[in-house]
Amino acid sequence: MEGSTAFARRYVLIVASVAAVTVAGCGGGERQDADEPSGTFQVDVVNASFPTKQHLAKPERFVIAVRNSGNRTLPNVAVTVSSFAARSEQAGLADPERAVWVIDASPRGGDTAYTNTWALGRLAPGQTRRFVWRVTAVQAGTHTVKWQVAAGLNGKAKATLAGNRAPAGSVTVAVSDKPAQARVDPKTGKVVREGD
Repeated sequence: MEGSTAFARRYVLIVASVAAVTVAGCGGGERQDADEPSGTFQVDVVNASFPTKQHLAKPERFVIAVRNSGNRTLPNVAVTVSSFAARSEQAGLADPERAVWVIDASPRGGDTAYTNTWALGRLAPGQTRRFVWRVTAVQAGTHTVKWQVAAGLNGKAKATLAGNRAPAGSVTVAVSDKPAQARVDPKTGKVVREGD
């Protein structure tokens, strides 16, 4: 009898400990956006460039440069790009998202836990940050790449252009199904692509 009582006490203690750990790990603690200041932060998009004519398998650069044109430091300047992939209508796919561009390199130090969003940290008044993606087209056709700038990752800090316009845009790109012509330069051994 004494052994079963000791077992019951141990069982209750284990269950109580597991419950305490579970409660502490589920939504407890400080909010993720607690340190992000609320408000509007003025920015300028000083450059947004992506070639409008591309070829399959030819690497290209997508660049967005953001300047803090206000008088407050942006908590975490970020850019979301919503169209490096497209949804396929083909039935039976486990994942209907299909790459239009493969991301060979994303903005250095800009990876976040958010899908299709990169952040480059605090941005003081007058400073500019460049977001550079190196991508390769893998799907022919006409595609529209959409992007938007944010002042933070959690929605409390909002970025705006002069005139209270959203710092967002798009570019329509025609990707040819013909791969770019390439050859090897016999003097240097480097690959030279059409248009380089």
